[in-house]
Amino acid sequence: MGVRGHIRAQSRRLKREALALYFVARDRRTPWFARALAAMVVAYALSPFDLIPDFIPVLGFLDDLVIVPLGVAVALKLVPPAVLVDCRARAQLASERPVSRAGAAFMICVWLAFAALAVILIRDALG
Repeated sequence: MGVRGHIRAQSRRLKREALALYFVARDRRTPWFARALAAMVVAYALSPFDLIPDFIPVLGFLDDLVIVPLGVAVALKLVPPAVLVDCRARAQLASERPVSRAGAAFMICVWLAFAALAVILIRDALG
């Protein structure tokens, strides 16, 4: 397998892990702090907005190459093993099917909640 094939395989694996995190965030057996972190990582991974915009040379893509995999790894460490096994199995099945509208609605709700929280925090900070 060449470099290109290796990168594609890692990309597919990261996509499945992010999808497993989506299921982890929705699973009631997951501790609240792990659910919160998983939701934030999934939202960041799927969001068109980055901390460092992609048009900035090198650094723009570096955040995607570091923040998302690091967030996935940390969030997965906080999840109970039994929950993780179930969610990875669901992610494997779901990755073989088309994207759902429920997932898109979930992401929109997450970003609206973050936006509302940001507005409230800014309003309170400004007086």
